[in-house]
Amino acid sequence: MPVKMRLARHGRKRYAFYHIVVADSRAPRDGRYIERIGLYNPNTNPATIDLDFDKAYDWLLKGAQPTDTVRTILSYKGVLYKKHLMGGVKKGAFTEEEAEKKLEKWLTEKEAKIQAKKERIEGEADAVVQKQLEAETKLREAKEAAIAAKNAELAAEAAEEVEEAAAEEEVAEAPAAEEAPVAEVETAEAPAEEQEAEKVEEAPVAEEAKEETPVAEEAKEEAPAAEASEKPAEEKAEAKAEEVPAAEEKPEENEEAPKEKGADS
Repeated sequence: MPVKMRLARHGRKRYAFYHIVVADSRAPRDGRYIERIGLYNPNTNPATIDLDFDKAYDWLLKGAQPTDTVRTILSYKGVLYKKHLMGGVKKGAFTEEEAEKKLEKWLTEKEAKIQAKKERIEGEADAVVQKQLEAETKLREAKEAAIAAKNAELAAEAAEEVEEAAAEEEVAEAPAAEEAPVAEVETAEAPAEEQEAEKVEEAPVAEEAKEETPVAEEAKEEAPAAEASEKPAEEKAEAKAEEVPAAEEKPEENEEAPKEKGADS
């Protein structure tokens, strides 16, 4: 049965990783396989390759045919180089120990190259990150400088406004200070004028009081005169009242007189 060493796809879309498998060449790509001998993840830099070296070499000796990608992986990991060295041992070009030493040396150099590449990539990534940090720092510093300049401008404007307000207050206080003595003089003159006005008002009031006192005396004098005049008037009224009955009594006397005359006759 023809056997192939190939990749079986796994993972999500645009982020796939692959299993290195030994499968029947007639089986579908992601179908059943005989054995899994490694893992290949191309999403990292450099690509991650985890390969079982001995199993891959064994299947290669058994006649399994690797696909192009798997062949590159086997070459990268030194499996094909070992097969080449073992072919030289069979031909008698060198011993197996020498082949093992050459393979070990090659693997060490290859690992050093891979490590150097990793360090270079990491250094480049760090440089990119550092550049981004520097750019962000410069941008932040520029923003801070702009904010500081704006704050300084606002502070200067506020200081100017405060100075202008203080100057306006001084200008407003100066006329007020000049008007203050005038107001004091006016306030001092006002009580004097009020006192004079009070004196002037009190004098007529006193004179009126004096004038009113004779009026009161006259009223007192008029009151007894009125009483005296009322008394004769009352006496006259009483005399008239008394005269009226006397007059009424005279007719009665006159009537009685004829009667007496008749009796005499």
